[in-house]
Parts: sequence; structure tokens; C-alpha cells
Amino acid sequence: MMKKYRLYVITFWIIFVFLMVSFFGIFYSASVGYLGEMPDFRQLENPKTNFASEIISSDNKILGKYYFNDNRTPISFDEINTKTIEALIAIEDERFYSHPGIDLKATIRAIVFLNTRGGASTISQQLARQLFVGVRSRNIFQAIIQKIKEWVIAVKLEKQYTKEEIITMYLNIYDFGYYGDGIKSASNIYFSKEPIDLKIEESAMLVGMLQNSSYYDPFRRTDITRNRRNLVFNQMEKNGYITKKEKDSLKNLPLELKYNPQSHRRGLATYFRSYLRGFMKKWTSENLKKDGTKYNLYVDGLKIYTTVNAEMQQYAEDAVAEHMKNLQEEFFRQNDTLSTAPFRDLKDDEEERIINRSMRRSERWRKMRLGGKSTEEIEQSFEIPTEMTVYSWDGEIDTLMKPIDSIRYYKHFLQAGMMSMNPKNGHVMAWVGGIDYKNFQYDHVMQSKRQIGSTFKPFLYATAIDQLKLSPCDSFPDMIHCIEPYKYGNPDAWCPTNSSDKYGGMRTLSNALANSKNTISAQLIDKVGPKPVADLARNLGVSSNVPDVPAIALGTPDLSVYEMVGAYGAFANKGIYVKPVMVTRIEDKNGTIIFQSKPETKDVLSEESSYVTLKLLEGVTKFGSGARLRHAIPEDERNYIYKNIVTGYPFKFENAIAGKTGTTQNQSDGWFIGMVPNLVTGVWVGGEDRSIHFEEIAYGQGATMSLPIWGLFMKKCYESETLNISKEDFEEPESLNIIIDCSKIKGKELEDESEDINDLLGIGN
Repeated sequence: MMKKYRLYVITFWIIFVFLMVSFFGIFYSASVGYLGEMPDFRQLENPKTNFASEIISSDNKILGKYYFNDNRTPISFDEINTKTIEALIAIEDERFYSHPGIDLKATIRAIVFLNTRGGASTISQQLARQLFVGVRSRNIFQAIIQKIKEWVIAVKLEKQYTKEEIITMYLNIYDFGYYGDGIKSASNIYFSKEPIDLKIEESAMLVGMLQNSSYYDPFRRTDITRNRRNLVFNQMEKNGYITKKEKDSLKNLPLELKYNPQSHRRGLATYFRSYLRGFMKKWTSENLKKDGTKYNLYVDGLKIYTTVNAEMQQYAEDAVAEHMKNLQEEFFRQNDTLSTAPFRDLKDDEEERIINRSMRRSERWRKMRLGGKSTEEIEQSFEIPTEMTVYSWDGEIDTLMKPIDSIRYYKHFLQAGMMSMNPKNGHVMAWVGGIDYKNFQYDHVMQSKRQIGSTFKPFLYATAIDQLKLSPCDSFPDMIHCIEPYKYGNPDAWCPTNSSDKYGGMRTLSNALANSKNTISAQLIDKVGPKPVADLARNLGVSSNVPDVPAIALGTPDLSVYEMVGAYGAFANKGIYVKPVMVTRIEDKNGTIIFQSKPETKDVLSEESSYVTLKLLEGVTKFGSGARLRHAIPEDERNYIYKNIVTGYPFKFENAIAGKTGTTQNQSDGWFIGMVPNLVTGVWVGGEDRSIHFEEIAYGQGATMSLPIWGLFMKKCYESETLNISKEDFEEPESLNIIIDCSKIKGKELEDESEDINDLLGIGN
């Protein structure tokens, strides 16, 4: 009997030792990689995780992100709400702060009860699986191997990192669904707030989703997700983080989501972000990491600090939306009975060419061509009614429409481009490239170049002032002036007429610019020559073609909003051109600065000449085509345009404003560029094609199409307590030899000027 007992004991110890040796042997084998690849010290030190690159505004708001599949932005432990951490520990790992990565008690419980009373995976193990092991295999043997590797890596992680770092890493890496990679993105997407600002019920919902975010989906499975959240409350009470009373109260709360989808086509400053993507593509191709590899915008977690102010950007987008919706309604009304709508002044074959060109540029054409369809098959598909969703100012509309008709429908929409810049440092504060990036992705700030009309005239006047020392008070006859053939290369005589077709008398330079008199412009360009004017434009940052011909005096060149705002900035900056800046610095994911912008400046005009030009442009807003910024016609005396089209009227600005309207032939383009001492803002409005326009100038002029956007925007900016937009006068130079106060020498002509406020009648350009 004794021998038999001894045999049992020996057998037990042999089995026990065998099991222990096997247990440690398996762990050792896993740790050295015999059971599959294991992370080395360097990988544990710097686990490979894809991070989205962030676009950060000048007022420290996230404008957007660049990412492929991982919209992940890492945050520190201090940026995580305390209740989030408590909820996490309560539901996922009660003994997190006391175990070394493996919870022995939970493991034994899971083995004995076959996981029916809770799992055994610690937060450290879950992190190990997320970082290095991957999705659990359905093969039992492989699953066991994976579990062992998780244990080994979890222990290593516990040695390598603090408990706080492990929690932070875990919450940063988890995919919460809907591009919510990590707790920061998830908080922004589900609740439109930062993690530190989450309420306890919001923290509990997100923590509950950690078990399976696709299953606990708050949009598709609201009740199930709510029940999971309430289970988190139960565990928080059990672990002493909340009282029973708090638990009972919290469990009655509904899921209150504030969905904020994040994508490249939604959110704030979409057109700017699109431009920035091109900027970063070029930058990453020219700047390498220390190891010689290229930066990847979509996975390297770069922080791109921009000049765009989120508050101002929102005001700009709101102003564009408010006016353009109003203007579009009128445009639809006026085109309701037009058989060729939205096109005017086109022959049938020209209209057909526009539609065919748009058809071949469409996404439908591209996809069908890639699918191997012939041209005939593709063209036929455009004539078949198709279910589709189309854009409208009142929201997307589900409809049945021929694709060819949808092309014509989208052509009806007027477009807008707007850019705002601080002239002192060149910082671009706001950028609105269109009315809706999802449906109209062509950028009308940088990409689009349109005829600029009278907004070019300040370049001519500034040249004349600089060369001839002309005063705003100098007078010229308002009569048709012809430049003889071949004087400046023109084969024929050039004799421009006024848009009003009215002539006679004398006009001061101030009055002539305020009312965009082409007769005076012809005389000035004849005196100074077209080349100095074109050279001035080029020195002011205009890179587009400005030919050395007299016609540029009337604004015939095609330029971008970006170029025009940058050039006008020099007038407000004492004649010094500052190249527009969009990015101040770039940091890598560790916070190391890898790019710092340097201002590019050029002395172009004398301080005196730029100031005199500013005073001329102030006259435009006082008694010229921009006067509606200041005057206030009584409501019962307003005409149809003021009541229905000039959105936001009356503006009633009283501070110094220098500006210029511009209207091109047939009202195809409407411009307004306005300046105050520390902000220059340019606005363009027009159709996608030049044949898309209002019939009457009263509707299609810059003062009607573009100026209201500027007015709405500036009113919002002035109401802000943080933007500090100047209401002061433009700074006068210490030495000013040119007379600018015409009241001292031209009293009668000033009376004429006061009678010439055609803008009050909706006339002018």
C-alpha cells in the first residue's frame, strides 16, 4: 500500500514537473520565436501603428485629416477622461493595476467555467493582440498558439511600459467603426467633442463598444448598445466608481449621439484641404526622413499647422452659402422659361460641345470606359432614366433622371470662390473654393482663372500714380479715347466705351475709378503704356499671363482669386508684396518640427503710391459701385434687387474700407475685393461656363453677385470677440506729397461725384 502511495506521489510530481517544464518551455519557445514571429525590443519600443495626418488651424482646431483606412490620432493619458479609464478597468480588467499582464485568477475562472463567467484577457493582452498578433484564428491549435503569444507579449509590454501608457496605447489603437480609429476620432465622430470632455454615459458607451464595435453599433443596434453601456455602469458600481443611485439614474438615459462624420469630402475647409493635399504631395516628394525614406501623408501621423482660422473659415463658408442659395433661387427663376437654360448667347453646336465635353469628363464615362464599354454604348447610357441622388441647396434629392439631363441640371448652379488673407504676413485666413465640395470639386480659389474686369484697374491707377505722381483729384475728360493702330502692338485702333454709354464733363481719378470709367482707363494706359502695368501685376505675384496690350486696362486677363488677393495685399501693406502663406510648420508624430515656413516678400510700390491707391479704392465704397456696403435705403423704398438679391442688406459699415467691384462681358464674372488694414478678402461668382450668366447687369454685376458675400462675412468677423479685425483707418505714410483731399481744390467736382452714385439704382460695374 505504501509503495502504491509512493508511486502516486512520484507520478504526480513527474506530471507536475513535466507540466511546469512544458508550460515554461512553451512560454520560452514563444518568447524566442519558435512558435512564430515575435516582436523584438525595438518593435515593442515603437510599435507600428498607422496614424492619420492632422490639418490644424491657426486657432488650434482640427480642420481635417488625411488617412487611408486608419483615421487615428494619438493622444496622451492626460487627454483621456477619468471616467473613461474607470469604465474601461471596470468592464475589461478589474485587477489591471495589480497583475503583471496576465490575470491568473481570471484565467483559472475562464478555464473552469469555459468563459461563461467572463473572459480572461487583460487590457495588456488585448493590446498585444491588436498590435502584434491579429485576429483570432478559427483553428483551435492556432488559436492556442496565438493566446500563448498574447500572454508573452503582454508580460513584455508590462515591463516596457507603465500602466497609464498601456491604457493610452489601447484606447489609441482600437477601431470604433465609422472611421473612428482611436478614442479621439471616436469621440469626435460619435459625440463631436474631445475625449477629455466626454460625459460618463458617453465614456461608458465607447468603452462598451470595445468588446465588438461592429456588433455594438449605436446607429444600427441602439438597444443592444444601450444594454452593453448599462452593463458597464453595473461594473462601475461593483468596483466603487459610481454609487447605486448614480447607476440607476445613468441607466435610464438614452443614447444621445451627435454624429460628426469625418471624410475627405465633408467638414470644414474642404477645398483648402484638397489644395493642401497637393502641397503635401510635393513636399513629401522633396523632403525625406532621416533614414532616407519618404514621408507618407496617410499613415505617418504628421501635424500640418496651417494659417487658416477655423472661426473665420466657418464665417466665410456661412456667408457663401447664405448668399449663393439666395442668388441661385433668382437664377433658376430667370431661367425657368429659357429654352437653352442655363446657357445664353450660344449656337446649337456650341451648346452641344459643352454638354459632350462634360459628359466625357464625368465619373460615369470614366467607369464605363474602364469597364470596356464602347463610346456608342456609353453615350446611349446617358439617355436612359436612372435613379440618382442630386444636389440642391435644400439638401440632396432622390430622383429619376437621364444622366445627360443631370449634366445640364448641375450646369445651372452658380459657383463661388473666396479667399481672405492678412496682408501684413500673408497668412491665408479663409479659403472657400466652391459651393459644395462633394458635388463640385473644382477649386475656384487656386485652380479657376476667370476674367477679372475692373478689379484690374487699381494696377493701372497705381502705375500711373507711381510714374506720373497723379493725385486722386486730377481730372480727365470723360470722352472716348482712341489709341492709334500699332502704338502698342494693336493692329487696329482701340477705342473702349463706358458700360453706361454716357459721356461728358470732367472726372477726377477718384470718381473715374469709383465708377469704373473705361474712357479714363484708356487715357491712363496710353500715358504709362501697358508693359509697366503688366510688370506691376507680375511683381505683385500674378503668375498667369498678362499680355502687354492696352486691353488689360479693362481687365481682360484671366486670373485666380488667389492671385488677386495676394496682389491687393500689397496695397494694404505699404507697397510690400507678401506671398500668401498656407502652412506655418509641419511636425512628425513625435512633435519634431520638420518644416518651418519662411516669408517671401518684395518691395513693389512706394508707400506713398500704395496709400494713394488705397484712398482711391476707399472712394469706390463711399460713392461708387461698392457704396451699398455703407448706405441704407429705407425698406419701403428699396427696389426688387435690394429686397431679394442683395443678401444681408443693409450692411451699414462706417469704418475705412478700400475695395473694387468687377464685372466682365455679359455678366459672366462678378468680383469684389475688399480691404481693411489687416484683412484682404476677394470674392468671385459666376457660372461654370462663361455662357452661364444673368441677362441683366443689375443682377450679374460684382456688386450684386459677390459684394454681399464680403459684407456678410465681414459683419460676422466684426461681431467676433476673438478675431480682432481692424476698424481703423489705413496708416498714412510719414511723407505724403500727393494731395488726396479733393475738397480743398475741387469742390464742384465733388458735387458731381455725389450725384454719380449709380449703385443706389443698381447700376454700375
